[in-house]
Amino acid sequence: MAQVEIAAGKRRRNRLVAFIRNENGVTAVEFALLAAPFVAIVAALVQTFLVFFAQSVLENAVRASSRQILTGQVQLQDASLGQAAAQTNFQNAVCSNANVLFTCTGLMIDVRVANNWSSTDTGMPTLTYDTNGNVNNTWQFNPGNAGDIVVLRVIYLWPIFLGPIAFNMANQPNGSREIMASAAFQNEPATP
Repeated sequence: MAQVEIAAGKRRRNRLVAFIRNENGVTAVEFALLAAPFVAIVAALVQTFLVFFAQSVLENAVRASSRQILTGQVQLQDASLGQAAAQTNFQNAVCSNANVLFTCTGLMIDVRVANNWSSTDTGMPTLTYDTNGNVNNTWQFNPGNAGDIVVLRVIYLWPIFLGPIAFNMANQPNGSREIMASAAFQNEPATP
């Protein structure tokens, strides 16, 4: 009986030693240890790429749209259609230039006239939210006249994906990132 127990103990020890020395599945274990950090890094890279790409698209849309104010096209529409219709047309123009990545309803457009170059405000505005989490800032639409200094700012709340496993780039309380593109320019002296 004692020999049976000794033999059983040796078999268990031999199985344990064989299990420790067995290299089958080592790759799977190593991959399991490295997969989570690798996926997190890839997710952070993708999120960072998307934010920078969205910023670039928004800057290009502002550059293309600001030309309409700069050359007096918006002011000419304002005179023939009225300010509300001209504002809607300009918002549609910005939207058509940025519709690759953005929803038109999410674009916040602020057009202001500055008294001089030192008073131009091209900085990121502080957004205020109502109780439902909607932005309740008041935006202006004043494309100015010939020779005026105009500041155009377009703001968008970019949704941040992959928050818990990726680098969190959110800078707003609702978990999104405020991105903005601006242009400051002096309107051409003559209207078309």
